[in-house]
Amino acid sequence: MSSPLKHTKNYLLLIGIIFVAFNLRPAITSVGPLVNSIRFDTGISNGVAGLLTTIPLIAFGLVSPFAPRLAKKIGNEMSVLIGLLILGIGILLRSSGLFVTLFIGTALAGVGIAVCNVLIPGIVKKSFPNQVGLTTGIYTFSMAFWAGMAPGLSIPLSESLQLGWRMSLGVWAVLLMVAIFFWVPQLTGNKRQNKDKAIPQPRRSVSIWSSGIAWQVTFFMGLQSLVYFSMTAWLPEILQSRGLSVSTSGWMVTLMQFSGLPANFIIPVLADRLPNQKGIAWGIGSCSLIGILGLLIGGNTIALIVSIILLGIALGAAISHSLTLISLRAADPIQASDLSGMAQSVGYLLAAVGPFSLGFLFDLFHSWTLPLIMLALVSVLFTIAGIGAGRNKHVFDSGHSHHKDASSTMA
Repeated sequence: MSSPLKHTKNYLLLIGIIFVAFNLRPAITSVGPLVNSIRFDTGISNGVAGLLTTIPLIAFGLVSPFAPRLAKKIGNEMSVLIGLLILGIGILLRSSGLFVTLFIGTALAGVGIAVCNVLIPGIVKKSFPNQVGLTTGIYTFSMAFWAGMAPGLSIPLSESLQLGWRMSLGVWAVLLMVAIFFWVPQLTGNKRQNKDKAIPQPRRSVSIWSSGIAWQVTFFMGLQSLVYFSMTAWLPEILQSRGLSVSTSGWMVTLMQFSGLPANFIIPVLADRLPNQKGIAWGIGSCSLIGILGLLIGGNTIALIVSIILLGIALGAAISHSLTLISLRAADPIQASDLSGMAQSVGYLLAAVGPFSLGFLFDLFHSWTLPLIMLALVSVLFTIAGIGAGRNKHVFDSGHSHHKDASSTMA
């Protein structure tokens, strides 16, 4: 039996994780609706404006492999705090309104988010080994909720409250300060624990990069992220080309994000209880494919809304499932952090190709047909990767599947 104190510490940790998760998307998703105002004010082109959503993804890709190394030196909890502080500096710099700080701030925000993104699955694996699915569900739901709220709030903050785009982007520093307030207590409680952890960990001579199943988790993570960030960036434009108004199109992105919320929570809990996760990959891939084909065919507004809801369910389920797979395919917290670093590094560099490629194809052909066909193909590819990643094995297992261990049983 664990002591009541241990329970209290775990509840405090869970609250800390939830508030960290609140901050892992708004700095990115709040930009899309404001791009026109930013372009008008700074005189940048569409292509350069596209970089504002691509830079954080490149930062995710470049920084992710180093986050586990930082954590091994100074501990997960301190590393997450550093990530939050870098994110805060990025948000404030970006809101200062200068052309240069706009991009430097965006890059720093990406760096800060990347550190937290990578380390949270390892913290979950270490502190909640018997509730990986439930805890992952709670924090991905928290992340997705504010990912959906941010684009919906951007224009009201900027125009209705007359804050302008700078303050509309800067307001997220308030949510960040609350997260830091709830995270700081984790440092004191974990100092001695981290020292204990620093004593010998069984190290493998084999690299995570040589594991086939690690690559399947990585491709699933990357290709579903490519679809998600492409849709976050271009869905309003696609819908306007189908006859919807600018404001309706903006709210459709929020509808897409919010449609995924139940899946954000349910999928990790379900994944944790199943003997393998192949069926989940099939389901996610099917919803994504049907949703994209619906946008491609067009039709009436009702058909478009159904397509967007299906896409939202698929993409909400996919990010949760990616993060759950990182924990389920790892045998211990160190493996979880290493796999998280790999999957998010390669994954987000792949994802960064999406918004840019779609914009490039649209500029070339002045039609959304080819970009949407590309996303339909990507959906097929991530389904195949997801079926492979859904096998009941750990990253270094050879031969047959193991029985479910403590790391993947529900409390």
